[in-house]
Amino acid sequence: MLLRARRILPGMWLGLLVCIAAMVAPACFAVLPSADAGRVLARIFVQEAWLSLFFALTLWLLERAHTRRLQHAASRAPTRHTWLLAGTAACTLLGYFAVQRGMPAARLGQGMFSFGQLHLVSTVFYALKTLLVLVLAWRVADPDPSFSPRPSS
Repeated sequence: MLLRARRILPGMWLGLLVCIAAMVAPACFAVLPSADAGRVLARIFVQEAWLSLFFALTLWLLERAHTRRLQHAASRAPTRHTWLLAGTAACTLLGYFAVQRGMPAARLGQGMFSFGQLHLVSTVFYALKTLLVLVLAWRVADPDPSFSPRPSS
């Protein structure tokens, strides 16, 4: 069951990120006044940030359990999946908890950076996180190379 969760969760996480970027954000700006759409999306991104941290932590724990099962318990070297998860967590922490927190002040003309600059940086972190989750989902979906469903000839 843990192996299935380890393979399914990255796909669910990727679906969430792509759905927000490709459907929710454009739909909000299509049907709501710009200020209202911004407020709705700000709330959505709060939830997405916390969910991303939850997914990263859960998948990290599953990855540790999987690694321990395959290797000796003494081996605690980080795996590629662990590095991908660390990157997604860093993108979330920097993109939301650092950059987006400064956007309201920037919108009022306060602070060192403009709203557009902060929005661009936040978008880059979101896109990078989505790319890292895509790579993670791709890698964990790959069947175990030691397992061969066909008998060898």
